[in-house]
Amino acid sequence: MSQKRGELKRLAVFVAVAEGGGFTAAAARLGTTKAMVSAQVRRLEAELGVTLFTRTTRRVTLTEAGQQLHSECTPLLRELEAALDRVGGGSSGGELHGTLRLTAAHDFLSGTLATRLARFAALHPALHLDLVATDQVVDLVGEGIDVAIRGGWLRDSSLRAVQLDEFEQYLCAAPSYLAAHGIPRQPQELAEHRWVALTLLRAPLTWTFSRKGAQRTVRMQPVARANAPGTAQALVREGLGLSILASFAVEQDLAQGRLVRLLGDWTLPRAGIHAVYPAARHVPAKVRALVDFLREPQQPPRRKV
Repeated sequence: MSQKRGELKRLAVFVAVAEGGGFTAAAARLGTTKAMVSAQVRRLEAELGVTLFTRTTRRVTLTEAGQQLHSECTPLLRELEAALDRVGGGSSGGELHGTLRLTAAHDFLSGTLATRLARFAALHPALHLDLVATDQVVDLVGEGIDVAIRGGWLRDSSLRAVQLDEFEQYLCAAPSYLAAHGIPRQPQELAEHRWVALTLLRAPLTWTFSRKGAQRTVRMQPVARANAPGTAQALVREGLGLSILASFAVEQDLAQGRLVRLLGDWTLPRAGIHAVYPAARHVPAKVRALVDFLREPQQPPRRKV
């Protein structure tokens, strides 16, 4: 039995190295030393008779054998962790522990989400948060992600999703762009304007505007494409072109006059903010706790007396 436990421990260390991209990151994630992590990986490689990582002075990458082991053992380790959660409620007394790995777009993590995650972490001091900021849609199972916070419209998948909130979308431009190219008064006029396209969307060049039961669908002409909302917003702010941006992301730019909202009497489809996680048979307690916490309405800050 002790030998099996040792093998499970080494597999968990291996996964931490694979997902962290190196021995130092894995050691920090596991709360141990780099030497211990390296020793556990070497022993696992010796037991299996294969090399799991290619090591250079700059990076650590999975070999073909390492990729196969990672893809096959990660779901099993998650099921084991979920079983332990069910039996012990996370740990003695129901306290959450271990690591919760979360990914979200840079805009989300640098905004109110970071505040809420800090509050969640304060409620669960034995739980370690591993946050991955990326604007790309990542493979949750393959990358060892517990929860992803995603905005917009979800694509069909086998993942579970819970809507946390929704937001409006605004057509925006910089004052400098409007001074040079004019102000569009109707949706149809947008086809003649320069457009900054966000390529993360399914159809970044086609938008449908609605007003009093009428609809207008317009196909835009891109002057630039960006795969990150923050980059698209920066290009619009610099006067390169028009784009449709999330309402929560442009609040400050609108208030300070760096951006102007256009066609305000026309509406665009509202988009959602979702918590997405792998569709395991049993959802880990730490994932359930985080999703429940994020679904709670935010309390306004207390005023000092």
